[in-house]
Amino acid sequence: MKTTVDDLKTRRSCRAYLPKQVDQDVLKEILEAGTYAPTGKGLMSPKMVVVQDPETIRAISRMNAAIMGSENDPFYGAPTLVIVFADASVPTYVEDGSLVMGNLMNAAHALGVDSCWIHRAKQVFETEEGKKLMRRWGLGETYVGIGNCILGYRSEPPKPAKERKPDYIVWA
Repeated sequence: MKTTVDDLKTRRSCRAYLPKQVDQDVLKEILEAGTYAPTGKGLMSPKMVVVQDPETIRAISRMNAAIMGSENDPFYGAPTLVIVFADASVPTYVEDGSLVMGNLMNAAHALGVDSCWIHRAKQVFETEEGKKLMRRWGLGETYVGIGNCILGYRSEPPKPAKERKPDYIVWA
């Protein structure tokens, strides 16, 4: 049985996905793990929006790509997108949402699902099209996009971990 530390050391971002949807029971476990991320003062400022509708994923992918000046799919064909938002009225909202993202990716790996953090959620959901989606999902004006967690099953083997830099840890 793998340990938590093994999972943390062996998780790799995935940038090529099979067109196979994540099992719903496994997805629920991954999402539940996200709800257990530490948050400042235990306020639980983040919210996760799960998108599995291919048309909506394509629309958000297109918006994300436009922000980085590309026409490529920044979601790499992943069949599930979890967008993490957090309430900007909470002082630790960025950290809170980032910890949710970490929990999602590490839980996914532990359960045999691949993932990657895709940036530009903040910028995508500052656009009128993004704000319209947020209203549709019932998110208030104070919510800000923190990250996009894409989930699925990899279509190519993971690359080995890079050598850790020698000065990663500084003992004082």
